[in-house]
Amino acid sequence: MKYIDPHIHMVSRTTDDYQRMAQAGCIAITEPAFWAGFDRSSAQGFYDYFRQLTEYEPKRAAQFGIQHFTWLCINPKEADDPGFAREVVSLIPEFLDRGNVLGIGEIGLNKNTKNELIILEEQIALAETHNQLVLVHTPHLEDKLKGTRIIMDALSASNIDPGRCLIDHVEEHTVQEVLDRGFWAGMTLYPDTKVTPQRAADIIEMYGNERIWMNSAGDWGCSDPLAVPKARLEMKRRGHTSGTIDKVTLDNPQTFLSQSERFVIDDQ
Repeated sequence: MKYIDPHIHMVSRTTDDYQRMAQAGCIAITEPAFWAGFDRSSAQGFYDYFRQLTEYEPKRAAQFGIQHFTWLCINPKEADDPGFAREVVSLIPEFLDRGNVLGIGEIGLNKNTKNELIILEEQIALAETHNQLVLVHTPHLEDKLKGTRIIMDALSASNIDPGRCLIDHVEEHTVQEVLDRGFWAGMTLYPDTKVTPQRAADIIEMYGNERIWMNSAGDWGCSDPLAVPKARLEMKRRGHTSGTIDKVTLDNPQTFLSQSERFVIDDQ
């Protein structure tokens, strides 16, 4: 069994998690830039974080035969101060030529504020200027549908092909609109929030398996770096074919991510 976890924050995980993921069949991950569990006090903190994502973390993953790719941005949770956010965004072009960088992400909205939207639009423009893929964070709970629509409108106002944008953290009430507007959809599998493996299987059965993937996120809170293989087992239990299971956990991520020439899986 081989799978890709296309959205997991390994800087918040132990090395044992890499080992368990490799044993479960993980061959590659992509790690979007995100909140560090606390608000950083300077742009220099992000500079060092970008170095960690592009220099150190790929080496840690490689010890277990997992290829590590990344995305760069200032995340929406820390983007409500435009002056600070612009300092961080100005650092990103220096790192875009690193060998494991796939695009700009995870950008988006947290509380749907005006300042968050300003920085979202500026990072979309950065992606457009540098011809980068885009990975999007959508807000939580009651703000999700509204925020998802605002984000899609902002992306549609650019010249970026929606087929090069992944809208992550979709749930039952947002996935159809995301797919209908031509974007890719990501389901984030959490034990208690977002989508459980069981709900993810339900969504596949309701909305199909085109332009959709599963990921674990695996961040600082309650999360499970083995959520994707557990979802595979849930789909198998329900009688889905191996082809369908592979499509949403291996083939679809590879199809989307391969739009970046840097996403090449070795010896698959």
